[in-house]
Amino acid sequence: MKPYSRKEYLPHLKKIKNWKVLADRLLEKEFKFKSFKDALKFVNKLGEIAEKNGHHPNILLYDFNKIRITLYTHAIDGLSLNDFILASKIDRL
Repeated sequence: MKPYSRKEYLPHLKKIKNWKVLADRLLEKEFKFKSFKDALKFVNKLGEIAEKNGHHPNILLYDFNKIRITLYTHAIDGLSLNDFILASKIDRL
């Protein structure tokens, strides 16, 4: 399987809000919470969804209440449909 090209990923990107593609291979979004506790709850819920889907994002918790999620399909070193599906599920948290 090859990673999505720009032409292939753009229709999927339009369906998810405030996500951006970096270097045509990473899908990324930042979240901000009221407190560290709220941010941590989000990370734990996200972890459960990621584990159920067998698709694991990079998660950065910084400045006590901000989270940056980066998705890509490790096996192909780029974007696949699974990245956009997981992004959509994360948005529903």
